[in-house]
Order: sequence, then structure tokens, then C-alpha cells
Amino acid sequence: MSISIVIVGSGPSGFYVAEALIKSEADVTIDIIDRLPTPYGLIRGGVAPDHQSTKRVTRAYERTALNEKVRYYGNVELGRDISLDELRATYDAVVLTIGMPGDSKLMVRGEEKTGVIGSAAFVGWYNGHPDFSRLAPDLNSKNVVVIGNGNVAVDIARVLVKTPKEMTEADLPQHVSNAIQASPITDVYMVGRRGPVEAKFTNVELREMGNLENAAAIVDPSDLPEEVTGDWSNRDRRLRERNLESLKGFAAETRDGKRKAVHFTFYAKPVEILGDEKVTGIRLEKTTVIDGRAQGTGEFWDIECSLVIPAIGYALEPVQDIPFDENTGTIRNVDGRVEEGVYVAGWAKRGPTGVIGTNKPDGKAAAEQILEDIGSGTKPGRDSFEARLKSREVRWIDFAAWQQIDAAEIANAPTGSPREKFVTTEDMLSLLSNSSS
Repeated sequence: MSISIVIVGSGPSGFYVAEALIKSEADVTIDIIDRLPTPYGLIRGGVAPDHQSTKRVTRAYERTALNEKVRYYGNVELGRDISLDELRATYDAVVLTIGMPGDSKLMVRGEEKTGVIGSAAFVGWYNGHPDFSRLAPDLNSKNVVVIGNGNVAVDIARVLVKTPKEMTEADLPQHVSNAIQASPITDVYMVGRRGPVEAKFTNVELREMGNLENAAAIVDPSDLPEEVTGDWSNRDRRLRERNLESLKGFAAETRDGKRKAVHFTFYAKPVEILGDEKVTGIRLEKTTVIDGRAQGTGEFWDIECSLVIPAIGYALEPVQDIPFDENTGTIRNVDGRVEEGVYVAGWAKRGPTGVIGTNKPDGKAAAEQILEDIGSGTKPGRDSFEARLKSREVRWIDFAAWQQIDAAEIANAPTGSPREKFVTTEDMLSLLSNSSS
């Protein structure tokens, strides 16, 4: 009897588990469920809309989804439509690949004010994620402050300052594009507690900031050391040397008539979000780095703004019935094993680190563990799962239905753009209802 496996989450880590199981040539059936109608997780909802080449990895995921061993069930939510215990009773193995959909807290006074929006939410908004379709951030501000010195912070800054022409080939939803282009934003401040050597952006992302049509990359030359010092691996040292070289190039430039600017603001620690109920600014403290840690110097200054976007990391909120490790912020596991018959892969296993391909070894490891632990199938699997969904009148979206949504988005695309996304689940389901009728 086939080993029946259900993967909860259809992002990269989920698809890499499925791919590894298929390549094993074991006798398995694989069901992938996702709470959204659309697959691909952060590839669709997290990768910057102007980085279409990165999104091409979905072609490989599509081949996996179309494999005869695999079925996709979108619009099925763990905890709402089916419980973990029910999945365990139905499948020989349950693999949790739910990622880290929340934002890490800034932990400063005033972060609860209207106008503080975490990067997961803000990126979700400009990527057309249904959870954030009604976010409506206040862009009526000359200044925006993005807290963080990683690729997500760079992505946000870049999307806010690019011209419509530069975004022509992006899949930025039209209402988002209209809101950004109609805003008075001219200056985006990227704030980092430590210095340029410690910054975590990759050099490809960083260099892009020096080639924007109507936005200058501004760096204070006094923030830049002559060379990279410290105890780094050879790989990390090379990355930091390339970043330092790029930043020195920015420091030699001026605004030179460009309407907008991104300010790389190093050695600055947020200490308070200013305003009453709404954000009116942010207070920063000058820092110095001692033994790799940023320490305040007692020198403060304010930046006036109505929007603060912390891009300091992602978080997993505890999920009902899933063991949660308070210390690591991940699903409690031992090398990917959670409980008997339950496994975890991706960010939910190891935290929000690495790039898309970093999830591939996790997928291979989960597949190997399942095949090592489970000799043959004993659970009812897919037929029982579908019967349970039908009895609860759960409307699931199979992969063919997703392909209809995909085709409609492509057909609706503005000239040059790859697609115009549906940004609500209701609109997607309505499209499918109209198509079937």
C-alpha cells in the first residue's frame, strides 16, 4: 500500500519535500494543501514584484504539482477546515512547511501606533497577498523609514522609489502602483543599528540601488571604514568587501537632480515611534559597534514621517495543536522530526534564514526521514481526506483551477507586465464560479 503523505504549505520548502519524494521513486501519494487558493508561498507573495527572474523557479514547482503522484488542495486551512489530529489519522506522514508569516517585533515605545507596518505585511500588500489586500498604508508622507539592513529592506526601498517605467515588467498590482506613484514620497531612510560591514544585503541587491532612474543612493562617507576588518569566513569577507566597494561608490555620488533618494543610515538605533495614535516620526540614537553589538551613544535625532516599516525578521505565531519552541520561535523538532508521523521543513524548522534554494536540503532530509520511519502505508489518505472536506462543504482549489486563475491574471496584465493579480480569495473563487457556469 502506498505511503500517503500530506504537506501543509505550498511554498518552496513544501515543493522541495514533494520533489525529493518523487525522485526517491518510492511508492507514495503526495497531497499539498494551502490555506490560499494560490500556490508558491513567498515566491508569489514575498519576492519583489520587479524581480521576475527569481520567480521563474515556479516552473519547477509546477512540474512537481503536475506529477501523477501529487495533488494540490488550495483554499484549505489547517485549524479551520481540518485539524492536525485529523491529518495524522488520515495520512501516514504529515509535513509542516508553513513558513514564518508574521513580523518580528521592533520592541520600542510606540510601535503599536497606526503607521507602523511590518515588512511581511507591507511586502504582502505590494505583492497582492489576500491577507493584506485592505492594508491601505498611509503613503502621504515625504519621508518613509525602513528599519533593517537586509534584502527585504532594500526591496521595499527600491519599490517605493522606482519610476512607473522601471516597474513596467513587474507584477505590482495596479492599485498599489497607483498609490505609490500618487504619493509625495521623495526620501526613504534605511536604518540599521550597526555598520555597513555588518549589513546583510547581498551585493546584487545593493548594486541595483545605484542604477535607479530617478532616485539617488545616499551614503555618509564617514560611516564607511577603509577596509573590512573582523573575524569573517572567506566567503563572508568577500561579500562584505564587495558591499563596501559599492557603498563607497554611492558615497562619491550626489543627488544630482534626482527627485528621490534612498538614505543608507548606519549606526542608528530606533528608540521611540513618535506621535499620538498615528505615527508622526521616529527617534533614533547614534550607536557604536563594540564586539559586534550596537550600543547607544546618547546622541539622538528625529525623522519626520507617517510610515515606519520594520524589516527586521519574520516570526511564527503559535499554531493550535502544533508544538512551539519559545526559545527558537520555530516548531519544536529534533532534526525535522516533530512527533510520530509529523515532520517539519523550511523556515518553520530552522528559522527565517537563507535564500530560496536553502530550503532544498530540508526537503531532501524530510523525504529521507519519512521513508526511513515508515515502511509501508497504513492510513486511508487522499480519498478519506476528500470525503472529509466534502462533508464539511469545503471548496478546495485543485491545480487545474489554479491554472485558470493564473491564465486569467496573465490575460488581464497591463502592457509589459507578466500579470495583474487577483488580490482577494473572493475574486479568485468568483472567477472560477463564473468559468464553471
